[in-house]
Amino acid sequence: MKMNQLFGQTLREVPSEAEISSHQLLLRAGYIQQMGAGIFSYLHLAQRSLTKIEQIMREEIEAIGGQEISMPVVQPADLWKATGRWYEIGAEMGRMKDRNAREMALAMTHEEAVVYLARQLIQSYKQLPRLVYHIQTKWRDDPRPRAGLIRVREFTMKDSYSLDADWEGLDQQYQAHYDAYFRIYQRCGVPVVAVQSDVGMMGGKTAHEFMYLSPVGEDTLIICPECGYIANRQVAVFRKEAAKSEALLPIEKVATPDVQTIEALADFLQIEKSRTAKAVFLMGTFVKEQETEERLMFAVIRGDMEVNETKLANAAGAMALRPAMDEEIRAVGAVPGYASPLEIGNVLIVVDDSIVESPNLVAGANEEGYHLRNVNHDRDFKADIIADIAVAGEGCACVSCGGTLTAKRGIEVGNIFKLGTRYSEAVGCMFLDKDGREKPVIMGSYGIGVGRLLACAAEEHHDAQGLVWPISIAPYQVHLVSLRGGEEAAAALYEELQQAGIEVFFDDRDERPGVKFNDADLIGIPLRLTVSKRSLAAGGVEFKCRPCEEREVIPRSEVVSFINRQMEEQFAVLEGDAV
Repeated sequence: MKMNQLFGQTLREVPSEAEISSHQLLLRAGYIQQMGAGIFSYLHLAQRSLTKIEQIMREEIEAIGGQEISMPVVQPADLWKATGRWYEIGAEMGRMKDRNAREMALAMTHEEAVVYLARQLIQSYKQLPRLVYHIQTKWRDDPRPRAGLIRVREFTMKDSYSLDADWEGLDQQYQAHYDAYFRIYQRCGVPVVAVQSDVGMMGGKTAHEFMYLSPVGEDTLIICPECGYIANRQVAVFRKEAAKSEALLPIEKVATPDVQTIEALADFLQIEKSRTAKAVFLMGTFVKEQETEERLMFAVIRGDMEVNETKLANAAGAMALRPAMDEEIRAVGAVPGYASPLEIGNVLIVVDDSIVESPNLVAGANEEGYHLRNVNHDRDFKADIIADIAVAGEGCACVSCGGTLTAKRGIEVGNIFKLGTRYSEAVGCMFLDKDGREKPVIMGSYGIGVGRLLACAAEEHHDAQGLVWPISIAPYQVHLVSLRGGEEAAAALYEELQQAGIEVFFDDRDERPGVKFNDADLIGIPLRLTVSKRSLAAGGVEFKCRPCEEREVIPRSEVVSFINRQMEEQFAVLEGDAV
């Protein structure tokens, strides 16, 4: 590729809309252009890198038995209604009607499409296990797209789906993907950790996310440095300090004027926050008979803890939560700032398990300016649901070893789910086992966002001058620069490198050396060759590795063999074969 013909341009200034390094550099280096909020065009350089990432994915998924297929982006709503997700997913799903007024969905993921295919094609245990995958466009109408390719609305995903006759088969395919994903990320030069995660809208029983640790990440990971426990904060657990056992005391009403927070209450009564019961009101959205309804939820948690809304929603089976308004709280007989789970109705009471084990807590009295001492679960009020709904955070005790937990930010670059039979049972995707009994197909789902992985590679591999791509996903392997006096020799070398199967980006522009070198550093191709009057006089072609300052002159006759050795060494590092 000759740079003089490139559809795109480099920029000297950082675009004002770019928030993080990868976004800034991909824009400045001419890789991407934004068309709308969370919607990007991928220009030639980016498309070449994305194609290489996709090929790595193909190789690793096919190595564990994957068969590539292609499924539609636009799907009949009936598929999503059958699984219930048409009703469970809110505005994030793209919905439309075709010219015949039939409801259609823009695919956010393809579980519905796969189970529809499997229902048609799988009849017997002899046809299982199977593993299919595709690399396809997805649409999720995220309300807050940000950070360039990190959080977008339209994106390309590699998603694979396993179909098994038994749970042991699912376990094997899940582990195979777990291992394959680490190989994919290693080959792309992106270090990741695998963490326990929430199953979210996918459903199922078990899930892991693959996280690239970065301060610009939106996810918080809870980590124990001592034993290695790691989980997304959405599902992370911790060891809760047990309350001291004591006799249950009679309820006592006490005046607490202008005391409406846990901090103020503990200070006013001169007690620890762990001796209080915190009230948190949220409106939960629930699906009932293909319709949605809201219900007030009263979460009760010990005052020294915070409510984890993901845990709360999962415990209650709510598809969404929002803060309750004062009038909604008062409508059930509770008083904001002085709320108590005692003697209120038409509300779903969800209690953290720490409350059950903590005697004689201080709670609201449902009366302005008053609280109650010695409130006890079971004796004074009963929960509809008891669960762990507490946020695990920095400084908490590890549930496994008791060590001190730390928190780090991360970007999710992939996930895997044990779906089980949620989808197959919903649509009647069944097979006959060896004994002729009808059973549901057992499924797994496994996804990686291609563009987000590219952005994380850019976050990991850059310096003050620009991008520094790993050779495996660089748009080209060699950046060839032609300077005055070396034009003819550079053009001849360009042809020779191409004939040798080496990918070359040839800067043949009539520009000053400083402009060309700055653009080369910005674009980030790993190997650079410069042909000039000076280099030819010195005996050949100047070579520079992108992240290094050192330069050396390579004899003209040895350039191809030299570059091949350099490429082999860099690929070996990514493959884990370097000595």
